[in-house]
Amino acid sequence: MHDFKKILFPVDLSEASTKIVPFVKSLADRYGARIHLLFVARVFDYFTSMYVPHPSVSQFEKEVIEGAEKRLYEFADESFKDIAGTRTQVVAGDPSEEILNYIGTHGIDLVVMGTHGRKGLDKVIFGSVAERVVKSSPVPVMVVNPFKVDV
Repeated sequence: MHDFKKILFPVDLSEASTKIVPFVKSLADRYGARIHLLFVARVFDYFTSMYVPHPSVSQFEKEVIEGAEKRLYEFADESFKDIAGTRTQVVAGDPSEEILNYIGTHGIDLVVMGTHGRKGLDKVIFGSVAERVVKSSPVPVMVVNPFKVDV
């Protein structure tokens, strides 16, 4: 059986993320793995093609990242305070691309992530980060539907 020493848990800091925590903790405990929490703030480059002053977009992105870092630290403290060595990081970019980059950069062995279970037109419009990660990940990905689990 494969040994998972580094587990990546990409979070959106919603209620859905909280529902997946028990799966991540159980796997980390079983394998003695270090947990990596990652929040990806979407970039706002597409606003620069419209008439929105660039400093406004840059300042907004900076504030989003700072707020996300604060909230991610709180989430880690609330959910993983009993697990030593939990790492947190906030990055800006496309969520699926940044998750895949993080896997390679940090030598991740397993990804545990949630899906929002979008269907139909929502999925076409918004896409599926989980689907893109599953299709492109060089490591196993465990996808949990947080709305189908009891916590």
